[in-house]
This record gives sequence, structure tokens and C-alpha cells, in this order.
Amino acid sequence: MKMKLRKMIILCVIVALASCLVLFAGCQPNVNNGGAGSGTTPLITTPRQPSTTTTTHGAPHANNRNPAVGGTSSTAFTYDEKDLITAEPEPNKDQLETEPFLPVAAPVINLSELSGAKIGWGLGKSTDSQNRPSDALTAQSKYGDLNAVFIDGETENKLYLTFDEGYENGYTSVILDALGEKGVKATFFVTYDYCRTEGELIRRMIAEGHEVGNHSWSHPSFPGLTETEVKEEIQKLHDYVKENFDYEMRLIRFPMGEFSEKVLAITQSMGYSSVFWSFAYVDWDVNSQPPVDEAFQKITEATHPGGVFLLHAVSKTNADILSDLIEYWFRSGLKPSLIG
Repeated sequence: MKMKLRKMIILCVIVALASCLVLFAGCQPNVNNGGAGSGTTPLITTPRQPSTTTTTHGAPHANNRNPAVGGTSSTAFTYDEKDLITAEPEPNKDQLETEPFLPVAAPVINLSELSGAKIGWGLGKSTDSQNRPSDALTAQSKYGDLNAVFIDGETENKLYLTFDEGYENGYTSVILDALGEKGVKATFFVTYDYCRTEGELIRRMIAEGHEVGNHSWSHPSFPGLTETEVKEEIQKLHDYVKENFDYEMRLIRFPMGEFSEKVLAITQSMGYSSVFWSFAYVDWDVNSQPPVDEAFQKITEATHPGGVFLLHAVSKTNADILSDLIEYWFRSGLKPSLIG
């Protein structure tokens, strides 16, 4: 009897120990979640289930997986070991607040590092294989970063027709007629005096889709002005045209083509591009106009892709040859276009 009792006690102990071992094994977390009873423990122990923690950033951010980096966490995403190794932390919030965003299109320029020496724009006779003036190409490369336009060195089928308007000599309407007949747009650079006295022509330019450019308020030499005076010469005319014609100008041509690096930078900071030319000729003397045939030959022989052609609207010769000139450009595969 005692022997049977002893065997029963030993059996009960064995059963109890076995039950404890099974219970202990069942209490271990299956962090790998690779299937019931897999029994392996991976290096990463982060739960797979997404959390419901809210974020101050609004939308979930895929890289914001570690609440200890960059503030509170957005809704967590499921990930594996590779995700954790390659994930980048969010920017430091304090750094974002102390370093404001600056658009690439508006570079910060230190005017004191730029030259204020006067440069008088002009062209030599050297050209490349496409008849493009070498001086214009060089200037474009040198000053293009300051929003200066001397020539378009990229295009093969465009040129840019521009007119300077210091005063009216009765030919602008004829020029506008010719442009309209040929379906061509041009840029007219005007002064304050011209805007004040020739409002109807300004309205016609705008209505017919031409560009009106800033030729300054009082037609000074810009390199001799202070920074404040440069801004006033541009802004006063800009505001006058905006107020009287509901039109905002974006291009400027400096009187006499005189500029400096500093002037270009100031103009750029005001949102303007400075337009020069890759062709001009003596056409402004109303008392000594070039003969029609001579002028036509001079312009056509100098024609080149990407050219910025400067003509004066006071010239009777220019008005007389414009239609034939546009037809020549068409035949040459070049379309007079607006800048930019």
C-alpha cells in the first residue's frame, strides 16, 4: 500500500513539472511573428501593429518611425530590419525655425563684392560659325547669372525684335500695323515721358500682345546712380505703368546700354531682367536716315539665331523695311518672338 502511494505521488510531481514547463514556454512573445510555434527571436523586437499616436505634422511621414527623433511620431508603418537601417531622421525642429527658406531664383548677393565700374555695351565684328557675335556670347556667359540678356545661345529658330521708344515720331503705329499683319510680337522699351504722352500707343501695344519694357523714368546713365536712385528710376516707372495701364513690366533696357555689375544685381533683386542686344545700327538720327536698301542689307547680313535686335521706332527707314525684314527672317527659318 505504501509503495502504491509513493508511486502516485511521484507521478503527480512529474505531471506537475511537465505542466509548468509547457505553461512557461507558452508565455514567451513570438516577436518574429513568423508563424505559430516558430520559436525564434530576431534582432528587431519592434511590434508589427501600427500605433495610433497622433502627430503635430498633420500627415503621416514614412521616415518618422522613431518617436525619439524629430518629435512625436505619426502613425507607424510596418517595416523590417532593412527599413530601420536606411531610414533618415527628420530635420531638427529648432534648425528649421532658425534657417528660413530662400528660393533658388532669388539669390542673396553682396553688392559690396560687385564692381560699380561703368561698362558701355558695344559689339565687335567677330562672329562664330552661326554668324552670332562673339562679344554677345561672351557677355551672356559672364553676366547671364545676373539676369542679363545679350543673346539666346540655345535656340536655332528664334530671334527677338525690340524697339526703343524715347519719343514718338509718327512711326510706331506703322510698326504695329506691320507686326500685326505678320503675326509677330515685339518688345517696346519706354520711358516715363513716352508713357505720359503716348498712352493710346501703350494701350495698343498691350492689347495686341506685345511686351512693354522699362527704359527708366528719366533716361539717366545707371552706373552713376546710387543704389537708391537705381531702384527709384525703375520702380517709379513700374508703378506708373501698373497704375495707369494695369500692366506689370519685367524687362529693362538701360539708357545708352551703360551698366555695371552692381546695377545688374540691383535690377535682378527687383525681379527684372536686363536686356541688351546682339545687333544695333545707326538708325536714331531722324535727320540722317540710312537708305532703305542699305539698312535692309545691313540687318539681313547680321541676322543670327537667338539674336536680340535693337531698332529705334523714330526711324522712318525701320518702318519702311519692317514687313520685308520679317519675311526675310521667316524664309531663313527664324521666328521673331518675345523674350523669356
